[in-house]
Amino acid sequence: MVDSMSAPNGHDHSSPTLFHKVKNERSILALAICDSKLFAGTQSGEILVWSVDTCERIASIKAHLHSVLALHIAKDKRLLFSSAGDAIVNVWCMDTLKQLYSIYSTYDVGDVFCVVYSSSLDTVYLGSQNTSIQWLDLSNKDKRPTPDLSRHPFNRNHRFFDSKGPGGAQTPRSASASEPQSQSGRMLEISNKDIVQYAHNGYVYCMLLAQHPEEDEDGDEVLISGGGDGKIKIWELDGKNGGSISKLKTLKSGDDSVLSLALDDTFLYSGRLNGDINVWDLETCQMLRRVEAHASDVLTLCVGHGSIFSGSANGTVKQFDPQYECLHQWKAHDQLILASVMTECCGKHMYITGGNDGCISVWDVGATSNKVNGGESTKNDHLLQSLSQLVAFRTISSKPEYAQDCRRGASWLRSLFKNLGADTEMLSNADNMNPVVFARFKGKDTPSKPSKRILFYGHYDVVPAEDKQKTWATDPFEMRGVNGYLYGRGISDNKGPVLAAVYAVAELLAEKDLDMDVVFLVEGEEETGSRGFQAAIKQKKDLIGDIDWILLANSYWLDDDYPCLTYGLRGVVHATVEVTSERPNLHSGVDGSQKISESMKDLISVLAVLTSADGSVKIPGFYEPVLRPSRIEDKRYAAISKMLVARDPSRGDASQLAEQLKGRWREPSLTVHRITTSGPTGSSVIPHTATATLSVRLVPNQTTAKVQEALKNIIQAAFGNLRTTNKLKITIDHAAEPWLGNPDNEIYQTLEEAVVNVWGPISHHRRGSVPAAKPQFKGTMNGTAYARTALGTSASLTNGSDHHSQATAESPTSPTSPEGPKATLGPSWKPLYIREGGSIPAIRFLEQEFQAPAAHLPCGQASDKAHLDNERLRLSNLYKSKDIFKRVFQELPLK
Repeated sequence: MVDSMSAPNGHDHSSPTLFHKVKNERSILALAICDSKLFAGTQSGEILVWSVDTCERIASIKAHLHSVLALHIAKDKRLLFSSAGDAIVNVWCMDTLKQLYSIYSTYDVGDVFCVVYSSSLDTVYLGSQNTSIQWLDLSNKDKRPTPDLSRHPFNRNHRFFDSKGPGGAQTPRSASASEPQSQSGRMLEISNKDIVQYAHNGYVYCMLLAQHPEEDEDGDEVLISGGGDGKIKIWELDGKNGGSISKLKTLKSGDDSVLSLALDDTFLYSGRLNGDINVWDLETCQMLRRVEAHASDVLTLCVGHGSIFSGSANGTVKQFDPQYECLHQWKAHDQLILASVMTECCGKHMYITGGNDGCISVWDVGATSNKVNGGESTKNDHLLQSLSQLVAFRTISSKPEYAQDCRRGASWLRSLFKNLGADTEMLSNADNMNPVVFARFKGKDTPSKPSKRILFYGHYDVVPAEDKQKTWATDPFEMRGVNGYLYGRGISDNKGPVLAAVYAVAELLAEKDLDMDVVFLVEGEEETGSRGFQAAIKQKKDLIGDIDWILLANSYWLDDDYPCLTYGLRGVVHATVEVTSERPNLHSGVDGSQKISESMKDLISVLAVLTSADGSVKIPGFYEPVLRPSRIEDKRYAAISKMLVARDPSRGDASQLAEQLKGRWREPSLTVHRITTSGPTGSSVIPHTATATLSVRLVPNQTTAKVQEALKNIIQAAFGNLRTTNKLKITIDHAAEPWLGNPDNEIYQTLEEAVVNVWGPISHHRRGSVPAAKPQFKGTMNGTAYARTALGTSASLTNGSDHHSQATAESPTSPTSPEGPKATLGPSWKPLYIREGGSIPAIRFLEQEFQAPAAHLPCGQASDKAHLDNERLRLSNLYKSKDIFKRVFQELPLK
C-alpha cells in the first residue's frame, strides 16, 4: 500500500516504505518477476499473476497438486518454470500462460525445492528433497521415448502414505492423486542417467546459474547449488552431453544448511540456517566475509540497486550496503519471509517479499529519478505521494473541531498547484467557512486560434471517519494499498479524482502539450451543501474568466465492471420540520391525556400527508413538471438493464431492472430520514419538541423554489387542520437544483472517445445461474391494482465488492482461473451513459453562471464505499482516470 507519509515502524523517512500489500489466503512460497508481471507460487498449488503497475490480479493458474516451491523465468522471457511438493516441474508459456510441458523423474525425489533453466543449453535443472540434482534437455524432447505413465509420481505408491497398515489394509488414493492426464502439457520423463544422486548430503535447497569463473566474457555457464549439508557446490555444464553436470568446486564454511543464494557479478551470497550471510568470491573461490545478519534463518536473498536484502524466518528484512553495513531493518511480515525479488516500477526501485502470512509486500527502496524534463516528476509515483499526503489531512467540513485541518489541507493543495506550474489564489468564503482553492494552468495561445478554457470542479472536504467502533481495516487518514485498492477517507470522494485531473494537466504542461487553459475550483464545503460556494464564485468571476466547458468527477460506475459517463443528477431540498409544545417534557402516566396536544402526534400527522401508501409524493402539482422519458432515453435504460442482467442473471428481469433505475435516477421522491425528540429517551416521556429531517429529490424541470414553497404549504395546511396548541417551524436546510447534461455534445463525445481508448472494449461475461423470481408487494394506486417490485440497492449491482472486474488494464483472467469459464456475450465499445439519484449542488449553478455545458466522469466503482467505512479506490481506476483526463484536455481544444 502506498505510504509516502511514514516509514516502516521504528525507522526514519529514508527507510524503505510500504508501497502496496497483496493478501492471499495461503502462504506465498515463491516469487518471480518479468517486466510488469509478478508471479507468485502459493501453498495451495496456484500460480497467481499480478500487475506490478496496478497491484491487481490478472490471472490465476492451478499449477500443481501441492505447494509451489520455486519459480524461475528464462532469460529470454519466453518460459516460466514451476516446481512443487508434488515432485513435478511444469513449464509455461509466458505469453499465454498455457502449460507446455510437465517434467517428472522416475525416482522418488520428494519435494522439488528449486529449478533453473539454461537458455544457452535449453536445459532445465532441478534440486530435490532426495539430495539429487536432475536435468532434462528440452532441445532433445522430440527424440525422447514415449513416457511410461505407470512411472509417473501420481501413479507410483508413496513409501509412507501408500504403505500398508495392520492386516495389509491400504488407504484408497484420491482420484486427483492419480490423474497425470489432467495436466494439459506434454509429459516429459527424465532419463535415469540424467541425475547426480547425493549431489549434497542433505536437501538441495537452492540453485542458480552463473558465468563460468574461468571465462573472461559471457560464455559457458556453471550451476551453483546450496544444500542441507552446509556446502555450496559449483557444477560444470556439458552442452555436448545433454547439459550433464560434473562437480567443479566445493565451498564450505560450517555445517549449517545453505537455504538461499544470490549473485552479484562474481560475488556470491549465501543465506544460512543460523542467520549468517556468507560472501564468496567466485573467481578465487574464497570466502570474503561472514555477516551476522539475523537471529533466525536467512530464507531469501536479493541483490540489486547497490544493496543486499535478506529476509529471515522471523519476518525481518535487513538492507546492507556494499560494505555490508546494515542500512535499514524492518518487520516486513508477521511470520516467515519465504521469497523475494527486485524490480523497477513507477520510477522507483521495488523490493517485493512474500511470506507464510499469505501476504505479498511491495517496498519502495529508492527513487531512480526525481526529475523529469528539468521539473518535478508528474508520473504516477508523485500522484500517489501527493494523494497519500492529501488523505492525511482530516478535512471534515461538518465538524468545527477540524477547521484547522481543513485550512491546512487547502493550503497544501494550493502549494501543490504552485509547484506544478499553476497560478493560484485562495477564494475566501463567507462566515469563515472553508476556502475555495482556485488554480489556472495556462495553455498555449496561437495567433490563429485563441486558447479555450475548461473548468474542473472538485472538493477536498470529506465526511467524518473517526472509527470509534474500529470498523476500518486501516487508519482512515493514512492511505494504504491492499489487493490493488487504495484505502482512506476521501480517496474516492473526491481527493483521488481531483489529483488525477491535476496530474493529467501537469504532465501535459511538462510535455509542452497543453493547448488550452485549465481552471480548477476545489471547494471545502461540498459535504455540507457547498455553503458559501456560490457567493465566492460570483465575487471572483472576473478572476476565473470565460469558460467553454465544465468537468467534474464526483461519482461512481453503475457496478464494478463497466466504465460510465453520468449525464444527469437529481436535485434536492433538505428540510427540518419541528413541532414544539407550550409545555415542558411530561410523564405520560402522570400527565397523559387526549386533552393535551402532543408534539410527536402532531409531527406524525403532518408527515403522514406527504406520501401515499405506494410511496408517491402527495404535494399538489409535484409531478406535473416531470418530463416523460424520450424514446432515446428508454433505449438507454433498456440497453443498460439488458447488459447488467446478461452479466449477472441474479439481477432479475431486465425490464423490471430498467424501471428500478428510472425510479432512482429520473423520478422524484421524498424521504424521512430521522425523528428526534427532546427530553430523556425513556418510553414514558411526552416530548416538549419533536423534530423530523426529510429530503425531497427533484428531477429536471422541477425547481427548488417551487418545491420548497409547495412543501411548506402542504405541511402548514395539514398542521392547521389539527386544531393543536403546539407551534410549527419549517426550516429549509439546503437546496440544490437538478442537472441534465447533453450526451451528444462535444465534451461528452470527447470523453467517450477517451474512455474507449483508455479502457478498451469490455467483455460481457455471464455469472451464476438464473435465480428464483423476485418477491413483489401488492397494493393499489388511485384505485388500480399494482405490483411494486422489491428494489435492489446500488450495492447489489456490484455482485459483492471484491470480484474481478472486467474493466482492467490487463487481459482477463486465464481459462484456468478459479472463477471458471465464462460465456462471452460480446464486447462493449462504449461506456454506459447513466444518471444518478444523488445531488451535487455546484454543477447546475456553474452551468448557469458561466453559460457552459457540464459533463461528469465517474472515476470509481460502485463498491468504493464513499461515505462508508473502508472507502477505497482501485489503483487502475486512478491511473486510467488520469489518462482519460489527459486525453480530454488534449482533444477538446481541437473540437
